[in-house]
Amino acid sequence: MRIVLVGPPGAGKGTQAAFLAKNLSIPHISTGDLFRANISQQTELGKLAKSYMDAGNLVPDEVTIAMAKDRMEQPDAEHGFLLDGFPRNVSQAQALDETLGTEGMKLDAVLDLEVPEDEVVKRIAGRRVCRNESAHVFHVAYKAPKQEGVCDLCGGELYQRDDDSEDTVRKRLEVYHTQTEPIIDYYKAQGLVVTISALGKVDEITERAMEALGPKADDK
Repeated sequence: MRIVLVGPPGAGKGTQAAFLAKNLSIPHISTGDLFRANISQQTELGKLAKSYMDAGNLVPDEVTIAMAKDRMEQPDAEHGFLLDGFPRNVSQAQALDETLGTEGMKLDAVLDLEVPEDEVVKRIAGRRVCRNESAHVFHVAYKAPKQEGVCDLCGGELYQRDDDSEDTVRKRLEVYHTQTEPIIDYYKAQGLVVTISALGKVDEITERAMEALGPKADDK
């Protein structure tokens, strides 16, 4: 299967992508991994992306698309893949369709992880990270430390990262609603979107996703 995973920040896309890719025996392709791999391997695309990043600019869509295309052409993706973090906007979604079309392929499903906005804020803004090298993560509601502000494992100070503040989370949600959410309507027009609730335990969400994707898999 060829799947795109979408959802707001804090929806658990990375976690679910790993489990779903394993269950479906397809590679998990994330934008973050693509950038890190190309930059660390000093590929031409990696050097180009780094030049934009070093200048404090956004990496152009065509560079991201080229990285994704190169990864999708690797042997392990021959029978499918799960895209996480790409496409991020409608122009990238259109480019992905064109890229797949030239190879005689198309997407099988777009899995939309649905989470209420207040829950997203609660999930992200409640995170606390240990300042020590271990960087253990706790959560004020879901995984509270025994002593407030102190890491259970090493005694280090727990703090809230700047990008986990409520104001920052709400700004990230605005960007998601403006740039990424429109791709859901784009793919709905193609009959590809499968929406599930991303509330609950990790394994429950994975099972829900597999059941929702089942009919798509059966069509293959």
